Amino acid sequence: MQVKAKYSHLNGEEYLLVHHKALWEEVQVVIDQVDAMAYRTKVSKEKTMPGKMLFSPGDMNRAFKSGLESLGWSERRNSFWVTADEKLLREIYGLPPDEQKRAIEAAGHEPIGSYNQTDFVKDRIAVEVQFGKYAFVAHDLFVKHLSFYVSDIIDVGIEILPMKELEKDMSSGVPYFERDLLNLIRQGRGVPAVPLLLIGIAP
Repeated sequence: MQVKAKYSHLNGEEYLLVHHKALWEEVQVVIDQVDAMAYRTKVSKEKTMPGKMLFSPGDMNRAFKSGLESLGWSERRNSFWVTADEKLLREIYGLPPDEQKRAIEAAGHEPIGSYNQTDFVKDRIAVEVQFGKYAFVAHDLFVKHLSFYVSDIIDVGIEILPMKELEKDMSSGVPYFERDLLNLIRQGRGVPAVPLLLIGIAP
């Protein structure tokens, strides 16, 4: 694979180049090592393209997982407690999880355990590789990366997406860089409030 396009949101790439150049280079090495053509193994069963050989999202995800984990990138979870009381949630959001739970119980509500999970984190940088459904990208950008940033777990989030030229040979409903670039920039320059690097890849 190769990087065909990228977009730096709130100076995400610039931060990487200054503070974590080696990590940014690791991500690029892993992208370069994934041979997309080796994963054109999925036979389409969709009515619009029956029998067509497609790129397999699962196989490509496993290739990225293997490459990143071999360099020390690993899954990270950010656990927290929630309830239906909006005012209480605002008051406790920045507290440690155990204090959140106690505060909810003290207010007479039932605490509900929850978490956000990011596939790859290393030295305060998060990476998500998204070959799933297009709606997952918004969840990555506006929930996962933002939550980890607000919780002071990461400084930058990296989102890796297929370019349209790759997406057109995948199952329907897969995201692609060009569309999600528009989805991101039309929110305005400061939204979401987390430094990001959006990357578009293709064979």
